Amino acid sequence: MDRSIRAAAPVHLWVVGLLALLWNGFGAYDYFMTRTQGAAYIETMMPGIDADAVVAYINSFPIWASAGWGLGVWGGLAGSILLLMRHRLAVGAFALSAIGALVGIGYQLANPAGIADMHEGFNGVVPYLIILIAAALFLYARSQRAKGVLA
Repeated sequence: MDRSIRAAAPVHLWVVGLLALLWNGFGAYDYFMTRTQGAAYIETMMPGIDADAVVAYINSFPIWASAGWGLGVWGGLAGSILLLMRHRLAVGAFALSAIGALVGIGYQLANPAGIADMHEGFNGVVPYLIILIAAALFLYARSQRAKGVLA
C-alpha cells in the first residue's frame, strides 16, 4: 500500500482553516439568503438602503457574473473544508474561489449600482476585502501544499 508522508499540521493551519470556514460560511449564508429571501434579507443586512433596488441590481447581472459570484462563494466554502481536512484539493477550490470573486465582484466594480450608500463606508470596502481574502487563502493553501502539510 502506497502511503504518502505529510508534515504535521501547524497550529496556524487550524486557526486559518477555522477562520476561513467562518468567513466563507457567512459568504455562503449571505449568497443563499440573498438569492432566496431577497429584499427581506437585504434590509436586515444593509439598513437604510433601498433593498428592492439592490435585488433588481443583483437580478440584472449577466449569467457569467452571477456564476462568478456563486463560484467564489461555494469554492471558498469547499476550500475551507478541504483545508481543514488537509486535502491538496483545497488549493484548487481556493483558486476557483479567487477567480469567481474577481469575475463576480469585478463586474460589480465595473458596473456600480446607482443606489445611495451602497458603495459608501464599509460597503465600499467589502468587495476589495473579499478579493484580498480569497487571494490570501489561495496563496496560503498553496504554500501549505508545497510544505507537505496538504496531501
